Amino acid sequence: MFTQSEILETIDMLDNRHLDVRTVTCSLSLLDCIDGSGKKCAARVYDKITRVCERLVPVCDGLSKKYGVSIVNKRIAVTPVSVVGAASGAYVELAHALDRAAKTLGVDFIGGYSALVQKGMTDAERAFLDTIPQALTETDLVCGSVCVASSKAGINLDAIGKLGAVIKDLAYRTRDINSFGCGKLVVFCNAVDDNPFMAGAFTGLTEGECAVNVGVSGPGVVEYEINKHPDYDITRLCELIKRTAFKITRLGSLIGTEAARELGLAPGIVDLSLAPTPAVGDSVARILESIGLSRVGACGTTACLALLNDAVKKGGVMATSRVGGLSGAFIPVSEDAGMIEAARCGALTLEKLEAMTAVCSVGLDMIAIPGDTPASVVSAMIADECAIGMINNKTTAVRVIPVYGKTVGDEVDFGGLFGTAPIMPVNAGDPTAFVKRGGVIPPPIHANKN
Repeated sequence: MFTQSEILETIDMLDNRHLDVRTVTCSLSLLDCIDGSGKKCAARVYDKITRVCERLVPVCDGLSKKYGVSIVNKRIAVTPVSVVGAASGAYVELAHALDRAAKTLGVDFIGGYSALVQKGMTDAERAFLDTIPQALTETDLVCGSVCVASSKAGINLDAIGKLGAVIKDLAYRTRDINSFGCGKLVVFCNAVDDNPFMAGAFTGLTEGECAVNVGVSGPGVVEYEINKHPDYDITRLCELIKRTAFKITRLGSLIGTEAARELGLAPGIVDLSLAPTPAVGDSVARILESIGLSRVGACGTTACLALLNDAVKKGGVMATSRVGGLSGAFIPVSEDAGMIEAARCGALTLEKLEAMTAVCSVGLDMIAIPGDTPASVVSAMIADECAIGMINNKTTAVRVIPVYGKTVGDEVDFGGLFGTAPIMPVNAGDPTAFVKRGGVIPPPIHANKN
């Protein structure tokens, strides 16, 4: 039973502190759609998605009305297309089938134009990577990801070298929309099978037939609670964040359970990440500043982010038995009002962001860089992030946007939840010789646990 004060507190969070369910994502296996004919495979994919997920949007809308909770996004994640399409090679045709299905159902995004190449690439996977720019340019709602590294397999530098050129090509093809095609592509180290957040969501090969995964969010709630207690020391502050994360996650668990029940699907995980938006009062950066920083990016930022991330995880795991996904704190630059402001004035640099990724949920996320940044530099940025993830046995990722025709001092608006991004300077050093070596960076010694 909930007390009256708990009910009123939750209502205040929903009405005034930007607490919401950021996404309800159906995770759907497409392994039974594989066919040697591209046309038949695409038809099977479209039919299965529209049949199984037919009621996703109306069910979410009904739950939102019933509980007074905003469910911001309804999404679908599918088996990596590099696997589903390997028999036919009709990858782009499958991308169009995914896009049509997403539009038919009225979901916000569909993820899974993905490949898992952390240890090596087959000929089919090499061909798939080449199709990414075309597929993400010709579709509106399809998102893609590539896992190029893991703590167990090491770092596939061959794949990373290829993806630098892929990202540059995608930036050029979508230059009329500020190269935003790159905002639909994530490169991972230690990608997880049950991530409900885009653009990196896909249904891992270890997953079941179909499940409902939920991502919750509430940076504004955490910031508000911290600001109420300026006298707390760090120990008490961590305990406060834990208790707040518990309340946020409990809401997400309720919505996930109810959505799965009404859809007749298996309940999946709750990803208890703090995912910001450009709205005022919904910023992870502002949480860090409320802890005691004059501005995010100052010395102490990484320490504050570490304690926030850890406290969120500790509080969230007590609220549900199904924690998964990425779970922690996101730091996407363009999607966080505080991050935007700090990057705009130069307080937040790429180097500081890279340090922060060692302790946060993901990595260099939604960062705009000059359009003339060489492909080798993009590849090297990915390699650096993969090294952090591999050594620390955590998920890291890069979603970087070389904005064609823009340079440092410019700013681009991606619209909606994707926000505004100042073009950030990139180190001018040349890593081309390193990237061209190719091969695989071996996994760390602590990967040998068997």
